[in-house]
Amino acid sequence: MKIVFFYILSTLLGAFAYNPDHIAGGTPPYLVYLKSDYLPCTGVLIHPLWVLTAAHCNLPKLRVILGLTNPSDNTEKNVEVTGYEKMIHHPRFSISSISYDLMLIKLKRTIQPNNYIRMVELPQHIIPEDTMCSVSTWSYNLCDTTKEPDSLQTVNISVISKTECRNGYKAYDIKENMICVGIVPGRRLPCKEVSAAPAVCNGVLYGILSYADGCVLRADVGIYASIFHFMPWIEDTIENN
Repeated sequence: MKIVFFYILSTLLGAFAYNPDHIAGGTPPYLVYLKSDYLPCTGVLIHPLWVLTAAHCNLPKLRVILGLTNPSDNTEKNVEVTGYEKMIHHPRFSISSISYDLMLIKLKRTIQPNNYIRMVELPQHIIPEDTMCSVSTWSYNLCDTTKEPDSLQTVNISVISKTECRNGYKAYDIKENMICVGIVPGRRLPCKEVSAAPAVCNGVLYGILSYADGCVLRADVGIYASIFHFMPWIEDTIENN
């Protein structure tokens, strides 16, 4: 019985043992909380009227919340809430694949930047391997996942080679329009994080998380849509809508 108890205890401790490089604290000014009647997602403000997130996010009755640190705290200041006008999935996205996993959300009103809310820069070139990136999202208290997530975390991890990524994710087709960010695939302890975490490297948005077998906040490797490869679609969509 004691052995079973210590095993359960060590498992729970591991579930909360995030990477030592993680940072808890204020919200990155580009980060957006996408609250819906289903599961929330993480978004990124890329334009005064547009938020970028993953196409796999299902967001009925969406409310877009900017400047938010703790979604479970209804009294938080410096927060802006707005509705949306339209959601536009990448035309080649399929729910049966992790490819082309991007969605643009047009907001109902223009967002004015301030000390807490600002747009992120978009990439002008492919990101090199070993570049250090900050990955941010919200996590849940595993003891009570029925409530809103209550911990915003950022972990500093680097871009790994596609060879390393393919070795860790043999069942997935890691394409050129994807990047992999993390330390090593395969730790995979229990956790619950808000989906679609962004990878921002040197102040530039290079990835939106499509899939991770594990916890990106614990530095497990995630597969991200490479924003650089989708810039023509992003620019055309914004221009034509």
